[in-house]
Amino acid sequence: MLPDNVGRLFDVPLALLPDRVAIIQGDRELTFAQLDARCDRMANALRELGVGPGDRVALMFSNDFRFLESLFGPMRLGAVAVPLNTRMGDDALQYVVDDAEAVVMIANRAMAERARGLAARVPRLKHLIVEGPAADGALEYEPLLAAVSPALERRPTGADEICMQPYTSGSTGKPKGVLLAHGGQIWNADALRKAALVDDTERGLVAVPLFHKNAMAGVVKPFLLAGGSMVILPGFDAKEVIRAIDRHRVTYLTGVPAMYKMILVEAETLSLADMSSVRYAVVGSAEVPDELMAEFKRVFTRAEIAESYGLTEGGPVPITNTRWGFKKRGSCGLAFPGADVDLVDEAGRVVDGEGVGELITRNPGLAQGYWKLPEVTARKFRDGWLHTGDLLRRDADGYYYFIGRKDDMINVAGENVYPKEVEDILLHHPGLRDACVVPAPHAVKGAVPVAYVVAREGASPSEADVKAFFLERGAPYAHPRRVVFLEALPLGGTGKLDRAALRDRARAEAIGE
Repeated sequence: MLPDNVGRLFDVPLALLPDRVAIIQGDRELTFAQLDARCDRMANALRELGVGPGDRVALMFSNDFRFLESLFGPMRLGAVAVPLNTRMGDDALQYVVDDAEAVVMIANRAMAERARGLAARVPRLKHLIVEGPAADGALEYEPLLAAVSPALERRPTGADEICMQPYTSGSTGKPKGVLLAHGGQIWNADALRKAALVDDTERGLVAVPLFHKNAMAGVVKPFLLAGGSMVILPGFDAKEVIRAIDRHRVTYLTGVPAMYKMILVEAETLSLADMSSVRYAVVGSAEVPDELMAEFKRVFTRAEIAESYGLTEGGPVPITNTRWGFKKRGSCGLAFPGADVDLVDEAGRVVDGEGVGELITRNPGLAQGYWKLPEVTARKFRDGWLHTGDLLRRDADGYYYFIGRKDDMINVAGENVYPKEVEDILLHHPGLRDACVVPAPHAVKGAVPVAYVVAREGASPSEADVKAFFLERGAPYAHPRRVVFLEALPLGGTGKLDRAALRDRARAEAIGE
């Protein structure tokens, strides 16, 4: 029996396994019963502050179990949690908190001082709750929870009620609030639980930011629903990840390729640890190169690794590889049962065969649109379908392959160049470890590809060598006109490649003939 409220996602394990450990953070453990009581205390504390159905509660946290009780507590009241991407700058965060019309902001100790400064800039906020000493009118987190009851009367929740309002990164404009509903999020958590065969024997590691879909969809929601436990690290540190796997006998990992690469180069730390507990790993946001796959299998000898695809508005996951069954290298899997998925061209026509098209989807987990942006909502959500802006290819067996964002496509004098396809060829070069291709302005062709690459240790390929390698294997119009060697590719706040930073760098220098 599934719950009707995301805030009560772990109802079944709470009833069957109340004393089973749900969360491990450092030396602290919380059982399902303890987590439930703390969620009820947070809900009661917020209700006493006047928070009710539809009110927005902003969450400013580093990775901390208190994020989860501060997320689920408001939901139990019918309020809406607004998780803040703390990697955003202060101006962007001020915009988000103000745009959301948040009435309360909650912050843990690591974010307390920054939250105080932010609260002072948003007059509409009525209350600030921080972990640590109260000051400047803020309320102290733990005493506030201790002063209220650990029991809360259940409130019936409609499937279409909004439970959470995360904001997009704002890479193409101001951040947009995505309206996610209780029914849709429970459907998606259940589908992911089934796809990954998560049960009460699994222990997942969370080293990516809790505010991001990679952590929430990849571990938190399906694990709480299934009665699994999770280990929360304050952030990603490859050595600490290895030690945590060994210490806590972690069975399940989620992350992005860059994170797995950093784990696998820690040979000394790995030699002192036992990785045999890991049974499954999910990787999102980018394809897993062949070399990374081989090295992963060498270190994590009992584990399978599967690629996935998702976006916040999309459920967030309409396509995935399942833990069982056949997987194809480079594919992010099949459409979920219950999710309609298709590919369309610029005119909205369904793409036949194995052509590239924009992914559109309709499924029970879709967002209900964007907060206070009816025109953008109407443009992105049409006739019940979300137009994702992502380009994918589908093979004859129904497996999907991520090609890139529509915004990333490079029009070279009328020829469409997909950066990922250029990168895939470059990554076969024996002297290259990483590659990112972005457009640079061109006086004649409009735009051309530029490659930022990282050489393998001990290798020293030249720019001319890399260009020649590509021209032997790829279309001439798609070859990178400039190859720039870097020590490492830049990463964004969630560990994903910061493609926008490299686009800006390439844009700074136009290329002539």
